[in-house]
Formats: sequence, structure tokens, C-alpha cells
Amino acid sequence: MAKKSYLIFLLSIFFLFAGYLAMAPLDRHDWLLENLLTVIFIIALLFSYRSFPLSLTAYTLIFLFLILHEIGAHFTYAKVPYNDFFIHLFQFDVNAFFGFERNHFDRLVHFLYGFFLVYPLYEIFQRGIGLKGFWGYFCAVNVIMSSSMLFELFEWAAAEIFGGDLGVAYLGTQGDVWDAHKDMALASLGALLVMLVLAWFKGKSKSL
Repeated sequence: MAKKSYLIFLLSIFFLFAGYLAMAPLDRHDWLLENLLTVIFIIALLFSYRSFPLSLTAYTLIFLFLILHEIGAHFTYAKVPYNDFFIHLFQFDVNAFFGFERNHFDRLVHFLYGFFLVYPLYEIFQRGIGLKGFWGYFCAVNVIMSSSMLFELFEWAAAEIFGGDLGVAYLGTQGDVWDAHKDMALASLGALLVMLVLAWFKGKSKSL
């Protein structure tokens, strides 16, 4: 019962947050395109809850990723004003400090895609398929890598189909010809870091 209440709480917070950001997004068409996969993903989670519920940790990590994605969808990923936010609250210019010449919110979210979602995938492989040890870690990271590649292809196809300003806003390369490669690499790195730490902790606990 406590688990169900917690999940209802997370879902309520997400819908309130997403609903608020849906009222006046910077680019309505881009917002719709960005949320297409989000709606499909949430429906899949709801339908799978009874037959294959994940842990509270996994659902919390998914929630955090979706919250960040909704911020990106509201502003478009290339225009999220994170630097203005830090300057306003902390008088800290992130871009100047790190020497950034582009908006790096999309890079952060691609990294966190791997960092946040690889553990739920690990749970699915471990509990649903029974993969243990190396193969459980490997397959979870592999799905992050392959899904990142598929998403970049989806972005490219959408940009080709819609073209114009919408295609540019959705693709969000900001003039970087290696944007897709860097995004895939960051997602893979995030996933790999989590699985390495998890493997280390599990190995340490067995040795105690």
C-alpha cells in the first residue's frame, strides 16, 4: 500500500509539473513532438505495473528523468535557461566558468538518460529474464546504447519530415556536426558508470 501511494504521489507530481509546463511552451509544435515518446513510455509503465512492477528506486529514477525531459520540451532543449537560473539564484555564471559556447542542457539530459534509466533496465534483465553477473550489466548498458542510437535516428527522420524551424528545434544540434555522436557517447558513459559502481558494490557485499 505504501508503495502504491508513493507511485501515485510521483505520478501526480509529474502530471502537475508537466501540465504547468504545457500551458505556454516556447514552441508548441516542438513540445508535442518531444512528448510523443513520453506519452507512449508512461502508458507502457502503467500497463506493466501489475504484471512486472519495478522497485521504488527504479520508478524514482524514471520520474527524475521525465521531469528533466519536460523542462527540455517546454523551452526546447537548445534554449533551456539554466545559466540565467544559476546567475539569478547563486550569482554563478556556469557558461563563463566552464567556457561553454553552447547550451549544454541537452548534453546533460543525454548523460542522465543513461545514468537514470540503466538501473530500471538492469532490474528488468535480472528479475524478468534472470540474467546474472556480467550479462545483466552488459545488456542494460547495451540497451541504453542501442536506444540512444535509435533515438538519434528518430530525431533525424523527424527533422527531415517536418523540416524548417521545427526540425531545427527538435534536432537541437546547435551547429555541432558531431552532436549525435556526443549524445550517444554521454548516454553510454552515464549507464556504464552506474553499472560499474553497482557491480563494485555487489562484489564488495559478497566478499564481506
